[in-house]
Amino acid sequence: MKKYKIEAFENLVSAFQELPSIGKKSATRMAYNIVMEDSFAGMKLAHAIEEAVNSIRRCKKCHNMSEDELCFICSDEFRDTSTLCIVQSAKDILTIEEGGHYKGVYYIVTQLSDLDEYHLKEAVKGVEEVIFAFPPSLATDTMILYIEDKLSSTNIRFTKIAQGVPTGVELDNIDMVSLTRAMESRVKI
Repeated sequence: MKKYKIEAFENLVSAFQELPSIGKKSATRMAYNIVMEDSFAGMKLAHAIEEAVNSIRRCKKCHNMSEDELCFICSDEFRDTSTLCIVQSAKDILTIEEGGHYKGVYYIVTQLSDLDEYHLKEAVKGVEEVIFAFPPSLATDTMILYIEDKLSSTNIRFTKIAQGVPTGVELDNIDMVSLTRAMESRVKI
């Protein structure tokens, strides 16, 4: 018996499944909607993806997403450059910015193996406080200790976000009230 299969549709479902938190059923529903119910939305999505992939790059200063050499935060002359919040991803910056309470600048350190010590030392020039906004884990505690050690010759005060961020949960999965409280109640390391 021949199996019913449409290769182009299956490829689309597989592509959707590669996205975080998209399972087979959700991927199939999205693919069906785009192909059979709203092909214009599908073309619009394809164009938006292509445009984003071709125009978004990393900010030269903090590694945030940007369409220019510097992101909108690094190029904002009204930001508090004496406070630097170190996060693991540009997604974390979006999450913190959504709360609207933090007015400092950012720096992204995804993992220790990617850390450029010279670039980090340039980023902390003029900074009085470094806030670590990592989800709690052994790996992020190790990263905090390593960065602190590399910056130990500076007069920078080190803090990390406080309670309100459960262990093992990514920042974009935390409600704004908890994240805001965690940022406001950060603790000295």
